[in-house]
Amino acid sequence: MRAMPASPASSPTAYERYRPWQRLVETGFWVGTILVNAVANSITVLMDARRSGLDTADWEPAVWEGSSALLWLVIVPCVVWFTRRVPFQWDGLRRYLALHLAASVLVCLVHVGGMVGLRVLAYRVMGGTYVFGDWPVELGYEYLKDVRSYAGMVLAIEVYRLALRRLQGEASLLAAPDEGPPLESVERPERFLVRKLGRDFLVAANDIEWLQAAGNYVNLRVRGHDYPLRSTIAGIEARLDPARFARVHRSYIVNLDRIVSIEPLDTGDARLHLADGSTLPCSRRYRADLKERV
Repeated sequence: MRAMPASPASSPTAYERYRPWQRLVETGFWVGTILVNAVANSITVLMDARRSGLDTADWEPAVWEGSSALLWLVIVPCVVWFTRRVPFQWDGLRRYLALHLAASVLVCLVHVGGMVGLRVLAYRVMGGTYVFGDWPVELGYEYLKDVRSYAGMVLAIEVYRLALRRLQGEASLLAAPDEGPPLESVERPERFLVRKLGRDFLVAANDIEWLQAAGNYVNLRVRGHDYPLRSTIAGIEARLDPARFARVHRSYIVNLDRIVSIEPLDTGDARLHLADGSTLPCSRRYRADLKERV
């Protein structure tokens, strides 16, 4: 076991080099994947229609696939948001599957309803009429396709987030030793164990700048890195030293030593300015207690 290096002047890690490009890469992946799939499907549908001798105009497959692609581009951010609200966990697998099954039905309704509306509009512009067909039958057919697309999206998102967590590291509480008394209280730990790319590090609790709730995880912010810890924000709050840490928001806990100033807001809330230049929200519920403590 080794202590985590404290020097901020060390060369940037792979995750630090990736972060400036992260949003561009994520957006580019979804836009590129969906659009390339739409173009490829348009071409193959038109080729199949020509081989079958169907009276299909050249623009029709483009409208069919393009309308579907546009709706998926709208749906993807919603799926990303939902997977944050309902993160994968083995001990809640049944609830996880049930919620995503319900979400897949809603996604299908939005996808089909939206793309049919776009197709009707496009056909009117082209001087034609679009007929979706028997709604119960066609909707069932579309759901069989959409549920596979939805499952693929969720799987891709979860695998990607797992890779990011592996890249930046995951935190855990130190467990009591198998033999003998622990060297420190496991109920109020002075250090956290961080596993990063197969190596273990110890992070001092006082090095944590702030903590942020993220679903069933709490992100520990340490020197510009986020280390996910499987816990609720209330659960970890009870185990931190109240002389060092304070709850300032339903989703945030801050290290009191990192606060430089408290900026009051017209709403009664406040904005915390930290030593590293970052800011955190402070809700009015916690503001008075925080002012007394700092």
